Amino acid sequence: MELRIEVICTGDEVLTGKIVNTNFSYISQKLEDFGLSVRWETTVGDDRDSLLLAFQLAGERADAVIVNGGLGPTVDDLSQEIAARAAGVDLVLSEEWLARMEEYFRRRNRTMAPNNRKQAMLPAGAEVLDNPVGTACGFAVNIGRACFYFTPGVPRELRRMLEEQIVPRLIAKSGMQTAIFLKRFHSYGIGESHADNLLAGVEALVPDGSVKLGFRAHYPQLETKLTVRGKDMDDIRRKLAPVEQEVRRRLGNFILAEGDQTLEQVVLEALASRHATLSLAETFTSGQIAARIGHLPGAEKIIRRGVVTRDLAEMCTAVGLDPLPATDTLTRQSAEAVARAIRRETGATHALVVLIDIDDGPDRIDIGGTVCLAIATESEVASRRSRIVGGRDWVRLGAVEMGLDCLRRHLQGLPVHERIDFEKVEPATETPGVRH
Repeated sequence: MELRIEVICTGDEVLTGKIVNTNFSYISQKLEDFGLSVRWETTVGDDRDSLLLAFQLAGERADAVIVNGGLGPTVDDLSQEIAARAAGVDLVLSEEWLARMEEYFRRRNRTMAPNNRKQAMLPAGAEVLDNPVGTACGFAVNIGRACFYFTPGVPRELRRMLEEQIVPRLIAKSGMQTAIFLKRFHSYGIGESHADNLLAGVEALVPDGSVKLGFRAHYPQLETKLTVRGKDMDDIRRKLAPVEQEVRRRLGNFILAEGDQTLEQVVLEALASRHATLSLAETFTSGQIAARIGHLPGAEKIIRRGVVTRDLAEMCTAVGLDPLPATDTLTRQSAEAVARAIRRETGATHALVVLIDIDDGPDRIDIGGTVCLAIATESEVASRRSRIVGGRDWVRLGAVEMGLDCLRRHLQGLPVHERIDFEKVEPATETPGVRH
């Protein structure tokens, strides 16, 4: 049967728009990945009467309801209390969860505040939904005709609970007799409509309609999704094989990672496999390239140094390079000189330099930036020059992604100057980036 699912998001801060409700978009997208669709979404503030009405209405029209938020220890966290009222049962203390919380605080050498005890008060008969990364106890309880699943508002706690506790229950409740698998490809440099055109017809490679193609754009990356249904995982693998091979062929060099991999993980693993080291130099990025890589396990053995400035002259001083000749425009040659200098100065096997000349004036949609990047090794330098338009954040995000992706390409033996959808075409003033 088709499961009628409702999502209720709670909290005055969500209702008033003081925070962006990213939890709902995550819940909806994750359910869609598994063939489950959200029929209704309701946002309710921290008000007892409004919450009770929302729970009662959802209990009348939905088969399953996911409630997000309101499981904390403070006076405005009302989900357990109102759930019990809506279900017509008392709140009771979960000794099991209370012990879990006490152990949680003990391991961190912290004293549990008395109000945290509230988080172990659950509607009588509720099923505990485990939360291994926090103190908010998720739970499931029947209200009206629907099963309600209560989840914490903290994003990482919600995501773990949704994937491990709730999605399997919803799939079982829906009566799906098939296995479902989601294959994801991450790309940079092509937009959603471009990718849609490139991949037209790939679903037809499996004539029974059990493979569904989808996209999720989150600039500067694009996620291409294949949702596959089959009798079991062997059937899924058989169906998926020709389709994923064709996706790889058509998207080609633009695929930067697959599955749970990230671009920075791919770069770090490629460097580690060569026993290589890396130094970074960035302008205008606020050090975001180093921030993407530096926290990963193993990065301490690879990252030699990161230099962040807003001024090219300061950059030259920082890497031991004589001031470069003054020019009206940023050039690839400037990036190449800085890359050679920081690699030589730090003794790294590789250097990545991303220099950005941002337009003057207040932020607006037509603000752009000239991006010059270079990758230096002992024997060669690869570089490119690009123009990105769309506002200051758009330029910064695009330049960070371009720098990391060009390093990935260089490490994989691919061209670093392949045309991308997000750059503005300008009259040629320089030859394309080349290797020396």
